[in-house]
Amino acid sequence: MMLCTRTTCAAALALAAVFGTTGAAAQTAYPTKPVKIMVGASAGGGTDIVARLLAEKFGDAFKQPFVVDNRPGASNTIAADVTVKSPADGHTLLVATNTGQAIAPHLIKLGFDPIKDLTPIALIVTVPNVLVVNQQVGAKDAKDLVAMMKSKPGAFTYASSGVGSTQHLAGEGFKLATGAQMTHVPYKGSSQAHLDLISGSVQMMFDTTSSAMGHIKSGKLKPLAVTSAKRSAELPDVPTLAEAGIAGFEMTTWYGLFVTTGTPKDVVARLIDETNKILRLPDVQARLRGLGGEPAGMNAEQFAALNKAEFDRFGKLIRDANVKLE
Repeated sequence: MMLCTRTTCAAALALAAVFGTTGAAAQTAYPTKPVKIMVGASAGGGTDIVARLLAEKFGDAFKQPFVVDNRPGASNTIAADVTVKSPADGHTLLVATNTGQAIAPHLIKLGFDPIKDLTPIALIVTVPNVLVVNQQVGAKDAKDLVAMMKSKPGAFTYASSGVGSTQHLAGEGFKLATGAQMTHVPYKGSSQAHLDLISGSVQMMFDTTSSAMGHIKSGKLKPLAVTSAKRSAELPDVPTLAEAGIAGFEMTTWYGLFVTTGTPKDVVARLIDETNKILRLPDVQARLRGLGGEPAGMNAEQFAALNKAEFDRFGKLIRDANVKLE
């Protein structure tokens, strides 16, 4: 065993201190300023609700403001475009849905690749879509609604949060499954669509439970069926479409957190770790379930795989159903 002299030991300790300091400096300081959370839909909708929940918890955890920035339009892709073109330093995040990540890219020419240019952080929640009508429609259930639609061809309209949204594709799937005809009326977000839906300007919508739940509970909108494989825990008395005798398609919406690709790996790791801690909080899980959702239960790698699988699945569905921009 080699023993160091006083001089060599001192030199070794000095080198260790230098390398230790260098290693500490290599850890990226984050966040160093307020962080923007981009949302591709208007305030009040499901994506906005999820983003504001995260912003509150991130602010507490990171001791910096996290500010929600709503950029509705173009099937949720405007916010994604801003995120992609922002510095890759973790100070711009995106709360996205499968509308912007998996559907819109097959319908809209984008200036970015949603798979390559956005890095998945975490799946936040998955929610069913729910078929809702206004109180003027008077249908008792989904089958009754279909009968009414067939008795008045072309008289019914359905709202969505935009062309290529899950609400839009659910409506097109409903038409294929039932043979009933209705006209699509796209909006820039669910909250805008709700105004016309409640007033009676449009008759129905396949909205996410996260954005429709408040109006369902207040009695302004009547739920007829959920488009998921099983009933929603928050709407236990509302049947699935399959239970209502309408088979052929299912539609759910997921909400996930992304960051600009190229963000330092240690920042990505911190975001993943902190998001997972937040998602385990009992009050967060309760709030997500209160929206009719199922809190996420997968890691970042599994979410990345889901993101790609959904991109491929919806691409095939769009081609098969010949869905086009209107």
